[in-house]
Amino acid sequence: MAQDIRELFKLEVTEEKMPNNHQKRFFNKLEDALPVQKKNKFIWFQIAASILFFMGLSFGAFKYFQQENGVNNVVANKIVTTKTLGDVSPGLKKVEDYYLASINLELSKVKYTNENKDVFDGYLKQLNVLNKEYENLTIELSENGPSELTVNALIDNLKYRLNLLYRLREQLNELNTSETNSNEGLKSI
Repeated sequence: MAQDIRELFKLEVTEEKMPNNHQKRFFNKLEDALPVQKKNKFIWFQIAASILFFMGLSFGAFKYFQQENGVNNVVANKIVTTKTLGDVSPGLKKVEDYYLASINLELSKVKYTNENKDVFDGYLKQLNVLNKEYENLTIELSENGPSELTVNALIDNLKYRLNLLYRLREQLNELNTSETNSNEGLKSI
């Protein structure tokens, strides 16, 4: 069973010539199997559309990431990156976070119903006024830098908002107790 590998690799080389029109027939068969597509007349329009698409995509991404880096406000035709109390000092950040968390907690506790709609809407209008004033104060903080008056005004604004929500909660509780008392009075009649 043992064979000599050298014997297996011995090949007989023969010199055969290809027919004269072999190459032409090969290319004809290749053309039939895979025809060459004609060039599109509108190739420049496709290139221009692709460039416009990528420019629009880049502009959109730039605007999106620019907004994520910081809140920008336009003031007198210039863009100002607003600062918050947390940007001034870590201690003020804790104060700001405490008040904002308390405000959000109080807002989440309020139950909005048709009976308290008018009262709730009135308080929301006052909260919106305070929110706009807070935004103006943060712009002032950004433009002029931190000053004692601005920082105190920002903290007072947060206090006012929280106190406003405490008053809203108390008023809604009084409204609910007066409604339950009137309902009990009607039931006993």
